[in-house]
Amino acid sequence: MNSNAPESGENPPGSGRPGDTGRSEPNGPARWGGLVGVLGGIRRVIDRVLAVLCIIMFVALVFIVALQVFTREVLNNSAPWTEEAARYTFVVLAVLAAAYVFSERGHIAVEILIEKLPLRWQKVMGIVNESIVIFFAILVFIVGGARVTDNAWSQDIATLPLSVGQVFLVLPIAGILIVFYSLATVIGILAGVEKPTPEFDESAEI
Repeated sequence: MNSNAPESGENPPGSGRPGDTGRSEPNGPARWGGLVGVLGGIRRVIDRVLAVLCIIMFVALVFIVALQVFTREVLNNSAPWTEEAARYTFVVLAVLAAAYVFSERGHIAVEILIEKLPLRWQKVMGIVNESIVIFFAILVFIVGGARVTDNAWSQDIATLPLSVGQVFLVLPIAGILIVFYSLATVIGILAGVEKPTPEFDESAEI
C-alpha cells in the first residue's frame, strides 16, 4: 500500500471536489484587494488635503471675525471687507468639512433597524444608503452646484477680489469628493473590509 496516498475522506489537491485545497475561489477581500488598496491610498491623500484646508479656513475665519470685532469696537471703524470675507469663508469651510466627514462616515445615521438584519441584508442596505448619497451628491452638489457657479461666475463681490461663482465652485468639488468617498465605501462593503453601518466611536462621546 502506498503510504503517500490520501487518507479516507480527504481529496487530493486539484481534484475539484469539496475538499480541494489546491485552488481557492476568489472571495471578497481577494477579489477587491487591489482596488481597495488603491482607493485607500487616494483616500488618505485627499483626507490630509481636506484636513489642512479646513484648518486653514477655520484659522482664517477666526482671524477675520476677531479683526472685524477689533476694528468695530476698538477703532470704531469696521473694515468693510471683513463681513463678506467671514461669510464666504464660513460657507467654504462648512462645505469642505461636510465632504471630509463623509470619509469618516460621521454624519448622523439611524442604524437600529439595519443592525437587526442578517449581515447579508445589512450589506445590501449599506450599499443602498451609499447609492442614495451618490445620487443626491451628483444631483445637488455637482449638477446644481455647477449651474449656480456658472450663473454667479460674473457676479463680483464688492469688497473682495473674487466673484460669487468662484466661491461657489466649492460645491461641485465637494460633490465629486462625496461621490468618491461613497464609492470607496461601497467597494469596502463588498470587499468585507468596511462595515455596512458606520462604527460608533464611544471615545467621541462627551
